Amino acid sequence: MLVAYVGLDPSRDLTLVSDAALKPMELFAEGKLDAYLAFPPEVQELHARKAGHVILRTAVDRPWSQYFCCMLGANREYAARYPVATKRVVRAFLKAADLCASAPEQAARLIVDRGFTERYDYALQALNENPYGQWREYDAEDSIRFYALRMHELGMIKSSPQKIIANGTDWRFLNEVKRELKA
Repeated sequence: MLVAYVGLDPSRDLTLVSDAALKPMELFAEGKLDAYLAFPPEVQELHARKAGHVILRTAVDRPWSQYFCCMLGANREYAARYPVATKRVVRAFLKAADLCASAPEQAARLIVDRGFTERYDYALQALNENPYGQWREYDAEDSIRFYALRMHELGMIKSSPQKIIANGTDWRFLNEVKRELKA
């Protein structure tokens, strides 16, 4: 989606390297790949190694920064059968986002202590650079519409954004937890 948005044809203009065994980050750092889609802590490591240049940061660059980058999904039957558990999961994710925004030092320490990354400084930098506290301001339905439209334009999905929203979303749990957390 990102590549197509800037005018490239992903099927014609890219050769994707997705096999982790090939160590694509290392290939990029060595100059053997032209581009690399990095996520923390890789972003911080590549920056420290002075490898490449950032061309897009979805957390701050429009239009991507105006929408949720990640969404939480549940199987329809699971949510219907276990509404209390579903709501607890939604609440836990949103409270975790609040912790990342309000106490990034504590969250970074937890990330390192739980073995997700070794470098506290990289974890803290990633937490400080991402807008975890903005979840209250984003519109989940608008985010689905934005990404579904991009995917529909590329032929990645056949359904229209309106059909996906009508048939595949249920905002009850999110809205209840938002009210509860005074969003």
